[in-house]
Amino acid sequence: MSFNDDEPIVATKDESGRTSFKEGKTTATIINKKEAPLEETKFKVMLELKGEAAGKDRSGLDLVTVLDVSGSMEGDKLAKMKIAMQFVIKKLSSIDRLSVVTFANDSDRLCPLRQITETSQAEIEKLVNDLVAKGNTNITAGLEKGLKVLNDRRLTTGRSVGIMLMSDGMANRGGDASQLAAIGTVPVYTFGFGADYDPKTLKAIADKSMGGTFSDVQNQDNLSIAFSQCLAGLLTVAVQDLKVTFTKVNSTIENVSAGNYPQSRDNSDDSVTVLFGDLYEQELRKVIVELLLPAVSRRKGTDVLRITYTYSIGGELFEANPLIATVTRIQTTEEKERDEVMIEENRLRTARTIKEARNMADKQELDAAKDMIVEAQSMLDDVVEEPNPLIEMLKSELNQLLKLMKSQTIYEKEGRPFALSSETSHDRQRFAARGNVEKIRLFATPRMDTYLEQAKLFDEDPSKPPPTVDEDVEKELAADPLAPIVGALSYYIQRAIQSLQAIDNILTSSRST
Repeated sequence: MSFNDDEPIVATKDESGRTSFKEGKTTATIINKKEAPLEETKFKVMLELKGEAAGKDRSGLDLVTVLDVSGSMEGDKLAKMKIAMQFVIKKLSSIDRLSVVTFANDSDRLCPLRQITETSQAEIEKLVNDLVAKGNTNITAGLEKGLKVLNDRRLTTGRSVGIMLMSDGMANRGGDASQLAAIGTVPVYTFGFGADYDPKTLKAIADKSMGGTFSDVQNQDNLSIAFSQCLAGLLTVAVQDLKVTFTKVNSTIENVSAGNYPQSRDNSDDSVTVLFGDLYEQELRKVIVELLLPAVSRRKGTDVLRITYTYSIGGELFEANPLIATVTRIQTTEEKERDEVMIEENRLRTARTIKEARNMADKQELDAAKDMIVEAQSMLDDVVEEPNPLIEMLKSELNQLLKLMKSQTIYEKEGRPFALSSETSHDRQRFAARGNVEKIRLFATPRMDTYLEQAKLFDEDPSKPPPTVDEDVEKELAADPLAPIVGALSYYIQRAIQSLQAIDNILTSSRST
């Protein structure tokens, strides 16, 4: 059966105020030391990519929610899930489409991808509110159907997509859902709900998708918040298909640290390409490139790395101007590593520690795992001279994990899911809900912070609808009217500076000959 019955998007509102800039939707900043010694030396270049505000120019979202309605969801869990879904439904606008899939013994598509209107919102809310819990847990069937809904669409151009999959139990039907081949084509965001689900399977599903994360929602009161954080990202996609290529220049690329995003190396020009998929507004991607610089005989300025990146927006591909990392080679240098690079290196080390500690705890080596976490905490004390919010958040994350390792039983129930969620968040450089959601805000964007407060209020009184996404945008534009064009202005200024630098280099070269 084909699911090519997705509804068309019919204009239902005034489209004025939309911009058409493709330039500057992602801004790129190179961070590295200015100097390096003459002898052969290792050298680090960090690239920071940031998604810029889209304003009213965002792509419409095609969202599929895949919901567990097995028998273990009966009672309070099902009620909490219905409230969380109401929040999602009420936030969407008329350029978005939603399909709801459920699973128990098998799977059921409650509705095709429907354009969000007052009528469809009410009808989808009724479908969700009428759900009952019964049967087994067949995650594979649910995910397979959710993927098919997206893969069979007629309208695909310029659409952003996402699957939100929630389960509260261990799969006892359908086999291993993480082995589905089609997972890698779309972002799948998984949510473990309660205390009896399988965190390893849900993390594996998210890891195999393009940019998905795994959220650990052990507190049943936090499901609306967890859903809201994911939705905040999906409703603020700045660019899609973000691809970055690093090419050596008078250097050798030894390593590229970019989490678990797909990497490929082209030996013909010794370049490395990283595929990041979607980037949200105000979301960052930091990449550290480790270079080996050859020995040189005299002082000189030299290029060491060429960076190119492309992305798509509204179905159109945009190729940004190349960026060049440069350094001055001098006899000796005492220049310290840049603070930004040191902070990112410590984040990466903290992420490795969490994974290693989890592996130890899984082997019943809990004391060794706790010692490793305590050591990692102490190593964060003297990273930079001034207090840094990211460093403080890393300390908080390690402290929460340490508390969840009080005993082997507590670790296996609460610590392991927390650690697995932390790992996927760090690997993606993307927010994933876990633990104390209000304290661990690693990689959260401003819109996520806004939706956190909205979800809390909605949970307290579901009869009061949250602001729509359109109302969110209007409020942001009122506070910062220039936000949607700042990226484009920055891009053109950067191009002008590069042109002036190129002219200066030509003049300098002609004077020296």
